[in-house]
Parts: sequence; structure tokens; C-alpha cells
Amino acid sequence: MSGIRSDRVRVLIVDDEPGLTELLSVAVTEAGRRPYPAADGESALRLARGCAPHAVVLDGMLPDLDGIQVLRRLRNERPGLPVLMLTARDTLEHRLDGLEAGADDYVTKPSSLEEVVLRLRGLLRRSGAEESRPEGSALVLGDLVLSADTREVHRDGTQVRLTAKEFDLLGLLLSHPRQVLSKAQILDHVWSGSFDGGGNLVEVYISCLRRKIDKGRTPMIHTVRGVGYAIRPPEEGR
Repeated sequence: MSGIRSDRVRVLIVDDEPGLTELLSVAVTEAGRRPYPAADGESALRLARGCAPHAVVLDGMLPDLDGIQVLRRLRNERPGLPVLMLTARDTLEHRLDGLEAGADDYVTKPSSLEEVVLRLRGLLRRSGAEESRPEGSALVLGDLVLSADTREVHRDGTQVRLTAKEFDLLGLLLSHPRQVLSKAQILDHVWSGSFDGGGNLVEVYISCLRRKIDKGRTPMIHTVRGVGYAIRPPEEGR
């Protein structure tokens, strides 16, 4: 079964809804990872042994085994495997059962693909499965350049000095150009979770970024009212 493996980060997607599985597979592929879909628990366990996934997106309700059962069996075979649970039952008891069985994170259905991908990315980074960018690499959008290795930012050739959190926030936006990210998504990725006043915290940091990145220049950081924030090339901000 070793021939099924890939050099790319492998994600096992376990859900009995074909439409959702297809959408998740596309999203995972577009994020540069390789999806391995399974429609039930037994298939997922067999596939996990063959593809050796770096992470699992696991539905809590499957046609054969309960998602918690699958989670426990995965944990027995791969103790450190990151697992993101999808569940339509947003009850404290169900979450506690999942956490006790070894779930690393939860997303309640229905949820946006962006949220699932962001949370999956966080799990992969924390587990060390997501490769860090090679030295000298950079995120570039228009005249804005963020260097991952030196943690420097330049716009139109001029260095922009950012705090650590401002840098992380800008890096998140640049990793998803043109994509609208909600306050909750930003909070979860940059601050590893929400807390009282979190939405206001995001607004404050977005405002600080705008003063440093956009002041006196064509705006790149945009507010989509009622939805969130997006970064776009300067020519799209005119």
C-alpha cells in the first residue's frame, strides 16, 4: 500500500455526504495538499493505514461507525495524528466525548470551507506536518512583499515595521489574497481562539495595519461589511 503515498501533505476526509466531501477535497487540493476521501468509518480506517495521513477531517455521524469510534481507533494506531471533527451536534456533552477520545478541534455544521481549511492549517502547523517556507521565500501581492524568514515587510520598496501580531495578521491575509476572512477566522488563526472583546481586537489590529500599509497609498486592506476583511492588489483598490 506504500505506493499510494505522496510527498504532499495528505488529508483524510471522512464524510458520508458526497457533495460536502467533494467540496472539501477541492478546497484541500487548492490549498496544496492531497485529499483522501472516505464515505464511512471502516473505509476511513483502511485508507488511513495505506495513505498515512498527516491530518484527518472527520464527520461525527457516519453510516457504519460513530465518528467517536473512528476517532478512538485512529488514536490507538496513530496517537499524534491531528483530527478535526465536523459535527451537527453542538452540545457540550458531544464535544467533551470527542475531546476525551482525542479530537484536536471542532467545527459545527454547517460551516464555511474557509473555516475548515483555516482550522486544518492550524492543526498541521502545530503538529509540524505543514512544511515551513524555505529560506528566502516571500508572499507578494502587488507592491507588497512579506518575507517569511526575515519577518520583514516592504511596500513599494519601503520597509514597513510591524509588531509580531501585525505581521502574523498580514501573513494570514496575504496567504488568502482576495478571500474574505471573518473576524472569527482571523481570531482563531492569529490568536488561537476567541475571547471577550475578540472582534474589537481584530478591528484594532486591522486599523493599525491600514495605517502602516495603506496610509498615503492605494488601499489594499478592505472591509466587507457584515462579513470580514480581505486584501487585494493595489490596482483593485482604486
